[in-house]
Amino acid sequence: MIISKRTLLGAGLGALATPALAQATYPTRTITMIVPFAAGGPTDTVGRLIAQAMAADLGQTVVVENVGGAGGTLGAQRTAQARPDGYNILLHHIGMSTIPTLYRRLAYDPINGFETIGLVTEVPMTLVARKDFPAQNLAELIAHVRREREKINYANAGIGAASHLCGLLFQKAIETPFTTVPYRGTAPAMNDLLAGTVDLMCDQTTNTTEQIRAGAIRAFAVTTPERIAALPDLPTAAQGGLPGFEVTVWHGLYAPRNTPAPIVERLNGALVAALRNETVARRFADLGTAPVAAERATPQFHRQFWQADIQKWRPLIQAAGQYAD
Repeated sequence: MIISKRTLLGAGLGALATPALAQATYPTRTITMIVPFAAGGPTDTVGRLIAQAMAADLGQTVVVENVGGAGGTLGAQRTAQARPDGYNILLHHIGMSTIPTLYRRLAYDPINGFETIGLVTEVPMTLVARKDFPAQNLAELIAHVRREREKINYANAGIGAASHLCGLLFQKAIETPFTTVPYRGTAPAMNDLLAGTVDLMCDQTTNTTEQIRAGAIRAFAVTTPERIAALPDLPTAAQGGLPGFEVTVWHGLYAPRNTPAPIVERLNGALVAALRNETVARRFADLGTAPVAAERATPQFHRQFWQADIQKWRPLIQAAGQYAD
């Protein structure tokens, strides 16, 4: 059989064109959004709202898969090791800034293993307790914790979770240790707080607002400089007598490293469309948060913001000496 140069050239061009064609037609099938925490938690709530809105723009289903455990590193690892073709993406929160310090031995690169797609939202935290907790305000809470110390049980969603980080900040702010009780996700931690099994928790408004409004838990403060519209009667920590106790939980979207730029751009476009979606904005407002501004939803801003946040949390974690491994 004789193969001409023209045939070889055509075959070569066809092979070169295949990846470009795949990118141009992306997506052609279901996309999996990995949420590295338990179903029903605050990050899961954000993920499902964004996934549904992105699906409308992409013209393909975006399914949420909860891969919880190990402070969000299991889901992050799954994403980092997935094919960089745009069909596996990760929605993670502030934990992406603390994982590089908290976990000293990982099976993936926690910084260079991802392409950033864009920030999603920055969620306030609320300091809450079981509904029959004896303190009535933040000053009384601080006095009670200082008096009882290790007798106080503080629930969190695991090492590296937002609730864990907020607890570290609270202990530092009031210069008092208490007993921490880690769970495999925010939902089971909240369930025990509702049941009165544990005393305290500090968690995102996406997980606490409805419970606070229903009177199922007692709220003491929000961790932002200003009060939030969703809970207008809840004072800030500074107003309650604890200035400087401020933290928000930002969420961002990621793809595996080396995902082609056109695919990252397409995903970013779908994310931006989702953040403009009226239903998303309304639901976020109900949960005490809001979509980020357009300039913060770019891949470039996301990466810069993320790198700066790693440097912010590293000395605090090292000073606490609490490592996940």
